[in-house]
Amino acid sequence: MADEVQANSAPRGMYPGRFDDRGRVKLPVKFQQYLAGLPEKTLFVTSLDRKIAQIYPISVWRQNEDFLSTYRSNPRLAKRLAFNAADLGVETEMDAQGRITFPPELRRELGLEEQPVKLWGLKGRIDILSEKLYEEKKAEALVTEEEIDQAISDGLF
Repeated sequence: MADEVQANSAPRGMYPGRFDDRGRVKLPVKFQQYLAGLPEKTLFVTSLDRKIAQIYPISVWRQNEDFLSTYRSNPRLAKRLAFNAADLGVETEMDAQGRITFPPELRRELGLEEQPVKLWGLKGRIDILSEKLYEEKKAEALVTEEEIDQAISDGLF
């Protein structure tokens, strides 16, 4: 991860958001502060899997491009991820009100138009999940007490 991103860590946790009628999502204040604190203001908005949208500071996206161009374990996967990113991605900036505009193709494909979303700070980027996808992931994330106890005994926590 780029030095400037490490010094200015993205917020953790899930935050509510909503796309307006112009395809913009207003970021929570913590995300606005994170992005405003970066030396480069350019962002790359895209989706790698055509399900979850991502906002990358351009320095983080450059590292991803470098990684994808040299990834040898599964070059076919790297090409597919790079294609998705290019097909749905655009460079943009956060406006003075803390909003980021997403391209219409990305919004339509991911079902993000004029609806509530969840924003998730993760590894220097911001993931954006539709309400439907968020609910699916929330249901999949249910764990039992036994699983938690096992994770604790394995040293996960």
